Amino acid sequence: MKLFHELSQDCSRLTTEKYSTSFYSAIKLLHKELRAPIFNIYGFVRFVDEIVDSFHDHDKSQLLLEFRNATYDAIKNKISLNPILNSFQLTVNEFRIDHQLIDAFFYSMEMDLEKRKYDKAGYEEYIYGSAEVVGLMCLTVFCNNKPLQDEQLKPYAKSLGAAFQKVNFLRDLRADFEKLNRVYFPGCDFRNFSESDKSAIEMEIQKDFDHALEGIQKLPIQARFGVYVAYKYYFSLFNKIKKAKPHKIMQQRIRVPDYSKIFILAKAGIRRQFNML
Repeated sequence: MKLFHELSQDCSRLTTEKYSTSFYSAIKLLHKELRAPIFNIYGFVRFVDEIVDSFHDHDKSQLLLEFRNATYDAIKNKISLNPILNSFQLTVNEFRIDHQLIDAFFYSMEMDLEKRKYDKAGYEEYIYGSAEVVGLMCLTVFCNNKPLQDEQLKPYAKSLGAAFQKVNFLRDLRADFEKLNRVYFPGCDFRNFSESDKSAIEMEIQKDFDHALEGIQKLPIQARFGVYVAYKYYFSLFNKIKKAKPHKIMQQRIRVPDYSKIFILAKAGIRRQFNML
C-alpha cells in the first residue's frame, strides 16, 4: 500500500512539473514534509481545470460529474485507483481539509461549462471557488494543527490566490476570449480593450498582491520561502503585463523567461539569508 501511495503522489508531482514549471520550482522550496501534500492539491485542481478547458471533443459535463463523484468516493473510502485522486484524498484526510472548499472549487469549474460573461457578484464567486479556496487548502497544510494561525492567515491566502488567478486572466485574455468565449472581468469589452480598462484591473490586482505579501511574512517558516518565490514569479509576470499596451495583451501571451526566474530565486535567497523574509 505504501508503494501505491508513493506512486500516486509521484503522479501529482509530475503533473505539476508538466503543467507549471513556476509552481513546481516554488513548491520544491517548501520544507520537504510540505511538498507532497501541495503537489497533491495542485495535481487535483489541474486535472479538473483540464476537463473544462481542454476536452472539447468529449462531454465535459459528464466527465466533470464523474470526476466529482470519484473525488468524494476517494475521500470517503480513503483509496482510489485514480492516482491523482488517491494522492488528493491522502492530503484531504491527513490535514482535514474542509470539504466546503472542494465544493466551491467544483462549482466554479461548473460555471466554466456554461457561464460566459460575469457581473461583479459572479466574478467574485468564481474567483473564490477557482482560486481563493486553493490558497485556503494550501494554508491548511502549512498551518497543520494550528487552527488559530490558520484562521488569522485566511484573508491573506485568499488574496494571494485571487492575485494569481487575475494575473492568469490578464495573461490569457486572448485565449479565453477567442477560443473559449469567456469574459471574466466584468464590464470590459475585449473587442475594444482600453488602457483605462487595463489600469482598473491592474489596480485591483495590485491591492491583492499588497495584502498577500503581509500574510506571506506571517507564514510558518517551513512554507514562507517557497510561497514568497511563487509570489515573486507572479509579481514579475504582473509587472511585465503592466508595461504592455492593451493591444499587445490581446495579440500574444506574455511570460517570464527562465533566466528571469533564476534571478528572482537568487534575490529571494539573499533576502532569506539576511532574515528579510
